[in-house]
Amino acid sequence: MSFNLPPLPYAIDALAPHISKETLEFHHGKHHATYVNNLNGFAEKDPSILGKSLEDLILSATGPVFNNAAQIWNHTFYWNSLSPQGGGEPTGAIATLIDASFGSFGAFKEQFSKTAIGHFASGWAWLVKDGDKVTIVDTHDAGCPLTQGKQPLLTCDVWEHAYYVDYRNARAKYVEAWWNLVNWDFANKNLASKSLG
Repeated sequence: MSFNLPPLPYAIDALAPHISKETLEFHHGKHHATYVNNLNGFAEKDPSILGKSLEDLILSATGPVFNNAAQIWNHTFYWNSLSPQGGGEPTGAIATLIDASFGSFGAFKEQFSKTAIGHFASGWAWLVKDGDKVTIVDTHDAGCPLTQGKQPLLTCDVWEHAYYVDYRNARAKYVEAWWNLVNWDFANKNLASKSLG
């Protein structure tokens, strides 16, 4: 048994025009796949890795094993944070918590965008559940909020390979486009879940 590349939850061209088919071919088909192949390579040398879930590895591993396990998990989470039918304002429990935690959706959107655009170098912007409220955190490289005891609800990938094909160096335009794809149903599903990850 080995780790597998999870399929995209939609057609490879379904996020266009906001995120192109070409971006997904590289981002999912090359970058995400490479993390899976790398982790399987480490597992060949240390078969005990195969007995652990990605979440277990994120919480216990270090170095290259952590980096590849976390990047597999983060990317799978990112694909599900997006939907061809996404965007707009949230509804349900996530909308209530965003209003309670930030004052309004507009205030949350402004702060999240500022975090994603302003993150230095490669990383991620996350909406997480932290106690009885939701907060925004950013992580560097393969960092994941699971290691901080926070429950991820949504993420925006701000590694250059997430946007360079479509937007070149204009990360702000990519983040603006990301809002048209946000999967609020996924956020509500994660909010209803009792477990981290």
